[in-house]
Amino acid sequence: MSIHKILVTGANGQLGWELAQAAVAFPEFEFIFLDRTTLDLAKPESFETIIKQIAPNAIINTAAYTAVDKAEVEKELAYTVNALAVQELARISKVLAIPFITYSTDYVFNGNATSPYLTDMPVDPVNYYGATKAGGEQMAMDANENTIIIRTSWVFSTHGNNFVKTMMRLMKERASLSIVGDQKGRPTYAKDLALATIHILVAINKGQVIKGIYHYANTGETTWFGFAQKIKEIAGLTCELKSINTIDFPTPAKRPAYSVLDTNKIESHISVTIPSWEVALLECITQIVKS
Repeated sequence: MSIHKILVTGANGQLGWELAQAAVAFPEFEFIFLDRTTLDLAKPESFETIIKQIAPNAIINTAAYTAVDKAEVEKELAYTVNALAVQELARISKVLAIPFITYSTDYVFNGNATSPYLTDMPVDPVNYYGATKAGGEQMAMDANENTIIIRTSWVFSTHGNNFVKTMMRLMKERASLSIVGDQKGRPTYAKDLALATIHILVAINKGQVIKGIYHYANTGETTWFGFAQKIKEIAGLTCELKSINTIDFPTPAKRPAYSVLDTNKIESHISVTIPSWEVALLECITQIVKS
């Protein structure tokens, strides 16, 4: 079966929005974007009716509960959206015998590693958000062994709320900022992730069998402080940045100290070329300034 009609959840999120922008260049696909008003991940019991009416050839789930600190309190909602809803989408995709792509996070790992996390390393989340995403991964794979899970990290975009846009705003408002400098990861431009996702659909249409867990993030690694320094440099801002340790900036949810994802599997299996995070950041900030 070739993929033509693709249902995308989370239309208003960073990734859903970037998929809509990227979709224009792929007229062979008909993308149907649904936001929370049409398909609410907090109500998994409503999915089957909606999806059967649309009758897609593939489902891409970009919607998620991503408020890491709030998840420590809104546990039931976070679990419903990140685990139960993903399980139900996977189950329906299996019934319809169509590809299902969903996204997970570097926060499924405990951060104790010293070299990049491979896709098959054991998960051990240190916060409740990470636990719901790890649960969603397992439940989706149990419901549908052909599920495709793409773990990503530190996502930014010209759209929505993210570290890049927050930093640009705060650096204009304040003379100095303190940024955590002892957490290491790989920033990801949602636009690049969206294109990689479409390349997966193209590969499936060509007959390639793709399933299981992949990692996608822009190449290179940095800290939040290093990320902020680069934002400052590209945007030409003058705010003074100070590096602080995690211990000096307590948050309700613990963060992994090291969550660098190894992306060799997606690069070799699906032959995607991943730009560096600095190149991606330059493109993103250029777009933000333009608009």
